[in-house]
Amino acid sequence: MNTPPKIVWTIAGSDSGGGAGIQADLATAQDLGCHCATVITTVTAQNSVSVSLVESVSAAMLLAQLNSLARDLPPAAIKIGLLASQQQLDVIANWLKRFTQGRYSEGLLAVILDPVMVASSGDRLNLSSETDTAFRAGSSSGLDFSPFKGLLSLITPNQQELQHLVSGLDYREVCQTSLNGNADSFIDNQAEFIAKTQALAQALDCHVLAKGGDGQHWQGNEAIDCYVCHQVEGASLHHDNATYLLTHTRINTGNNHGTGCTLSAAIASFMAQDFVLHDAIVLAKAYVTKGLINSYQPGAGPGSLARTGWANDLTLFPRIARMADANNHQGKSDKASESSNLTFKKLSADLGIYPVVDSVALLKELLEAGCRTIQLRLKSDSKCCQQGKPPQAQQLELQIINAIELGRTFNAQVFINDHWQLALKHQAFGIHLGQEDLFEVDLNAISAAGMALGLSSHSYFEILLAHQLRPSYIALGHIFPTPTKTMASKPQGLIKLNHYARLLHGHYPTVAIGGIDSQCLAGIKATGVSNAAVVRALTQAADPKAAFDELTEIWYGKSILALGKHLVATKAADANIVQSRDSVEETSYAE
Repeated sequence: MNTPPKIVWTIAGSDSGGGAGIQADLATAQDLGCHCATVITTVTAQNSVSVSLVESVSAAMLLAQLNSLARDLPPAAIKIGLLASQQQLDVIANWLKRFTQGRYSEGLLAVILDPVMVASSGDRLNLSSETDTAFRAGSSSGLDFSPFKGLLSLITPNQQELQHLVSGLDYREVCQTSLNGNADSFIDNQAEFIAKTQALAQALDCHVLAKGGDGQHWQGNEAIDCYVCHQVEGASLHHDNATYLLTHTRINTGNNHGTGCTLSAAIASFMAQDFVLHDAIVLAKAYVTKGLINSYQPGAGPGSLARTGWANDLTLFPRIARMADANNHQGKSDKASESSNLTFKKLSADLGIYPVVDSVALLKELLEAGCRTIQLRLKSDSKCCQQGKPPQAQQLELQIINAIELGRTFNAQVFINDHWQLALKHQAFGIHLGQEDLFEVDLNAISAAGMALGLSSHSYFEILLAHQLRPSYIALGHIFPTPTKTMASKPQGLIKLNHYARLLHGHYPTVAIGGIDSQCLAGIKATGVSNAAVVRALTQAADPKAAFDELTEIWYGKSILALGKHLVATKAADANIVQSRDSVEETSYAE
């Protein structure tokens, strides 16, 4: 029996033209491997040119749909789109509050709100005659979204929707504080865009992805989204409580009907499949970008996005720039997300089985066994060593010096983990760093020294941050549970590893890491990842040399292992011959 796909709900309106609303959500969720259940809020009579009639369903029908689905098809994620009235909004907010409290033990439920207000044709979709005048004047959103406060994972307004949301009376106080009295001014610059996104995040107590698709009048040829996050479940603490700009070259097409619906449905679909919010956003943006590139025009008005499946092309993903602090609205990014002209040494040989060891003695033993790429990861607290504990600092430095010298002796690629100042001082072949290290490391110095750089990643979001620095390799993990480090992220598993490897294929050497041993190595290799790091399989082995040989044989095959040993032996023999010849020549010269 096949494993059933994750269930995504869409609570939205029907688009009779098929390009947006429920129809777009169904196509998107199915394209991304989810089962989509629907709650219809509104029936619209529209085509690609205009909307001629909008009729909402009754509150009773809305509740009946919600309760019916909850009894048999509980959601892994919910996307909310067009709400036709304040009554519908209140009904859904109250229902969500009861539903999420009832399933509290199952963890947080991803709820994505796309606050649809205007169709691509320009027609309003959810305003009564009483609120229409205020909306057009820019002083009201038409609906009061405050009942959703604390219930949403993410809200995804475009700039026009963002403007109306922060102009509502319920947000006036917070917006006045953040925007110095400019809550009612229309967005025409980056500083205002960022500030209003942050204000909405504070007002609704949720993460916000403000879209820049309708900001061409000030963004130009680049589409810039503003992502404000607080504490994101499953993400690194170093990437929490931040404001990011997500930038991609604007796709030159008028076929943009349903882009907002598609984006929010894609985010919900990815979150339903256990991707953290950071990942779901960048994956959904790449999906929409590819859909725009391959879009089509079935009618006389704006056309529709193509459904193109999972995005595995790095060029489709946005560039990520983290604002240096919460009050920085001018677009200045911190150095951990800068994409500068840094260059790092390329690897001269395949990593293959990549040991990560905790002692110089084991490092030497594995180099003698034929290993040619290895990482020394010492548990010493480098900050402690730098703050007045000379014996520890001296011992740490001596171990790193010895490891670097062994690398030169065996012509091996030896990486030093974390202790970048000492690795730089003694000219190591390479340094391996975690994402958290990027906030304080001197990448310019490492690049200028011509050293190799390996970077860890635990998600699509972190892979993109690593990619922007163009390292020598990118490590992908942790694949399986591991006690060697405390991780904020969940184990990634083989399915995610396969996606990561496909994304980076041809761009970087990739290294799977985390809980890898001889029992799971064949499954790791089948994902397409190019190398595998092993820790406990060697550090806890009774015979590390034999364990390394076994792992290498599984990875490459017996014939390759034999060839490798032959080459190592040949090089050693050649070195002895050259040394003997040098001795003879020196003796002859002396005579």
